Amino acid sequence: MGLLGVDLSFSSACSPCCYSNLSPLLSPPLNVRFPVHEMGFREKGRISKAMFIYCSANVGEKEKAVIVEKKSVSVILLAGGKGKRMGASMPKQYLPLLSQPIALYSFYTFSKMIEVKEIVVVCDPSYKDIFEDTKEKIHVELKFTLPGKERQDSVYSGLQAVDLSSKLVCIHDSARPLVSSGEVEKVVKDGWLHGAAVLGVPVKATIKEANSESFVVRTLDRKTLWEMQTPQVIKPELLKKGFQLVNSEGLEVTDDVSIVEHLGHPVYITEGAYTNIKVTTPDDLLLAERILSLNSADSPT
Repeated sequence: MGLLGVDLSFSSACSPCCYSNLSPLLSPPLNVRFPVHEMGFREKGRISKAMFIYCSANVGEKEKAVIVEKKSVSVILLAGGKGKRMGASMPKQYLPLLSQPIALYSFYTFSKMIEVKEIVVVCDPSYKDIFEDTKEKIHVELKFTLPGKERQDSVYSGLQAVDLSSKLVCIHDSARPLVSSGEVEKVVKDGWLHGAAVLGVPVKATIKEANSESFVVRTLDRKTLWEMQTPQVIKPELLKKGFQLVNSEGLEVTDDVSIVEHLGHPVYITEGAYTNIKVTTPDDLLLAERILSLNSADSPT
């Protein structure tokens, strides 16, 4: 057995392949490393040798098999916002979206996941009954806590109610009804692997930075820009340390992983879907209805 010096990486395992088929790839300056096996075979009455390369995949961390323990995730469902931009008589997350309140869509998605042990709903007490009426339909523990003045205060309030044995905290805006279980599973696995992960999508629009007089300062490189969504998944010990720092220094943050960023801990972005919209305006509500209707039409009956 010998080694050829080659540096190629593969996203999945390869079957054995003949060296001659790969020879165009093995010329300098490539530096690939594969284990090479010499094998004998009979050709026209004589023994010849051929080299076969057994390609084993160099699988990235996010492609490794990650198994999140059952009942190890506490969901903090933020449902205490006022939703003034909607201009409705009630907070946006409780407005009807086709057959049920907006907040119940993601609530039911989380409740069906085997990784989830509890859902901590952060809401005004006057809306508790919307969630309490679901108790016979769900198989996770249901808790309630009061919202705070700012988002980070509401998250902190929910964190105080989280079970001490939980391995992950999954924070979600109840005004995002269209998040799928597949997206949640991906970001939960990445949170398990990296300690902190957030759903996001690459920015499609051109983003410009402007000064106080509305003149363009510069155009940002959108190839490096991501729009953050929820869920945002963080190990509870990290989130608690982050809150200690944020609270002691009086810092304000607009999303949850920013709390961890202040610790200098890396945050992984899990690519999500553009359909995971936040319903904040009447147009958003119409779009969410359209997406749900299309999904229902595409679903097998």
